[in-house]
Amino acid sequence: MLMKSVRLHGRTLPVPIIQGGMGIGVSRSRLAGAVAKEGGMGVISTAQVGYDDPEFDTDPEGANLRVLPQQIRRAKELSGGKGLVGVNIMSVTQLYELYVKTVCEAGVDAIISGAGFPSKLPEYAAGYDVAIAPIVSSERSARVILKLWDKKYQRTADFLVIEGPRAGGHLGFSPEQLHDIDSLDYDEEIRKIIALKSVYEEKYNVDMPVFVAGGIFHAEDARHALELGADGIQAASRFVATEECDADEAFKQAYVQANEDDVVIIKSPVGMPGRAIRNAFVEQVASCPGGVDYCFNCLSVCSPLTAAYCITKALINAVKGDLENGLIFCGARVGEISSITTVHELMRELAV
Repeated sequence: MLMKSVRLHGRTLPVPIIQGGMGIGVSRSRLAGAVAKEGGMGVISTAQVGYDDPEFDTDPEGANLRVLPQQIRRAKELSGGKGLVGVNIMSVTQLYELYVKTVCEAGVDAIISGAGFPSKLPEYAAGYDVAIAPIVSSERSARVILKLWDKKYQRTADFLVIEGPRAGGHLGFSPEQLHDIDSLDYDEEIRKIIALKSVYEEKYNVDMPVFVAGGIFHAEDARHALELGADGIQAASRFVATEECDADEAFKQAYVQANEDDVVIIKSPVGMPGRAIRNAFVEQVASCPGGVDYCFNCLSVCSPLTAAYCITKALINAVKGDLENGLIFCGARVGEISSITTVHELMRELAV
């Protein structure tokens, strides 16, 4: 077996596979707990995690911050103590500091943060026994965040997630780059990031495991990531098509039925490109944006006055199964999914 267990802030991750965090409600305690039970890291997305709480519409932040600790504790119960439970917190989240402290108080094992630069994550997580990791997409972004944490907080990351251009959600690439991925030579970018992190490993006398994400679908993808020098992988889209995924069955079937031609690049209200399955909602937004009639105050860089649509409402519709009025984020290779499997079988397949 090529994969070896890794240490993250004093904890052992038996199987170096991270299930990527997917909001809204796609990866909550059921999925995260199942992945952790197999020895991997199950990740809960904090993005509107309380979307189905009775008080969410009137007090979304209150609902989220009340539900989040419950989800973490439930995932840990389901894990049986075999793997780790982490959270994904977008750095553009409103009340970012409060979310960080809430998950730390709940005893989460790790925080993964992207969608911008999590510049203050070490400050907010200080004093808690939690591993922290930025999501980086280039050697430049890795250099900026590691240098900042080093200079300002005299510490470095516990691990890194390198997210490539074939991922879904909010991406750190330009639309032009996403339409010509082969020209990026992303393998070389991964090697550069791995070389860079060794500088900080030596300075702080620590190991900083690297997980490669974006388009990880099969065992050969995992094997290739390890050959590049990574310690493990992060996969997201494959985990949607599992029995344990927290999304509605219709959402999962959208992944099963999608083909390569159904995948489109869209613009998020926060200005970042994302990848989604083409449907009536995507077509409508492209031709006649509907605007925002109610703001859930979820992202610090989103303005309801200029946003073409409400991403919270669109994602909630989708995860509940209203696909015609919902946004279905996905990875570039979603067309390769042909059936629903279990977390157990998928982990066995990916653990090379």
